[in-house]
Amino acid sequence: MVRISALSDDLLLKILSFLPTKVAVSTSILSKQWQFLWLWLPKLEFDDLDFSPSSALCCLDFIDKNLPLHRAPVIESLLLRFCQSRLPQPDNSKRWVGIAVSRSVRELSIFYFTPKPHDVIPLPSSLYSCNSLMTLKLEGYINLVDVPRIVCLPTLKTLELRGVTYSNEDSLRVLLSHCPVLEDLLIERYDEDDNVRALVVNVPSLQRLTLDIGCDCSSDEYVIVTPSLKYFKIIDYRDISSYLIEPMPNLEEADIEVMRDTEEILESITSVRRLSFYQPFNTARESVYRAGIVFDQLEHLKLCIYKTNWSKLLVWLLGNSPNLRVLKLNGERDSKFEEYEPVGWENEHISVPECLLRSLETFEFKGDKGTQEERDFLSFLGKHACFLKS
Repeated sequence: MVRISALSDDLLLKILSFLPTKVAVSTSILSKQWQFLWLWLPKLEFDDLDFSPSSALCCLDFIDKNLPLHRAPVIESLLLRFCQSRLPQPDNSKRWVGIAVSRSVRELSIFYFTPKPHDVIPLPSSLYSCNSLMTLKLEGYINLVDVPRIVCLPTLKTLELRGVTYSNEDSLRVLLSHCPVLEDLLIERYDEDDNVRALVVNVPSLQRLTLDIGCDCSSDEYVIVTPSLKYFKIIDYRDISSYLIEPMPNLEEADIEVMRDTEEILESITSVRRLSFYQPFNTARESVYRAGIVFDQLEHLKLCIYKTNWSKLLVWLLGNSPNLRVLKLNGERDSKFEEYEPVGWENEHISVPECLLRSLETFEFKGDKGTQEERDFLSFLGKHACFLKS
């Protein structure tokens, strides 16, 4: 049997690449052959969660001493996560990211979020002209978009921004406008301190967009221009919101969780094939959707039930989805049902949705409570769903 020490450095490095960075570093004490081998690893993860709370500060010192010594010509991925120790000094953080950029980093993930509030950490301007960067994930106390005048991220395809701050109103728009091949964008906004009032996403190449807007976020307007989008998810539980959304003709799947003003959103996603819709609180009674919003391509609909009068919204959706094949209702989030206003299922003026008569094949109901509204709808469905198979 060949001893592991007799293997070539290339093969040993391949073995180390499957280990967590902390474990790979620990092999440096085995022999002279192993002492500096980990410095050639193309994937690095520095996470203070790998340390005990009392020794978490050692992670900062270790990175500062050893990252400049890294020898791999290309860093495929670099993770920096600080959750329990103090944040790195701004100069140190800039230096670390600068080293990654100089080594043609392809994936960069930074998570700066500690138990106590800190000043936000800026990133070096060299990051915004990194020709090799394909994935950028940032979260926490980071002033991400201190965007310089010259921005060019020609290979960036995935961008995740969770709770970061922006230097001014226009920073995010400028950054996105210089990502010509961006395909996947996630933006989470936690509060009103991120310095953005009107969020503009104008990215012709974008295929996936996720927006998660916190209740304390004070933005006035959202402008979304994404003609190539295939997946769209939005979570927004604020009472006041305004959306200006251009049509998404290539959209295949959408997850909508909003408090109010859903009509503007629904009108822009009429080409969707799979739709998950959740409208919290008792807004269905007040919601009146105008005619003309038709989902010709919709085949799969999931509706999450929260309170009474959900059936009015469902009837509207069914009536405007002539090719629906799968309907799923989820009542698990329900809290308290009140007396509902009957739709009038037996009224001759209530037209039967076309999808019930010719296309609906699958129906699923989870978390039903046995309410009168549920019984009325199930009776109506059983009477008119002619092609139901399961």
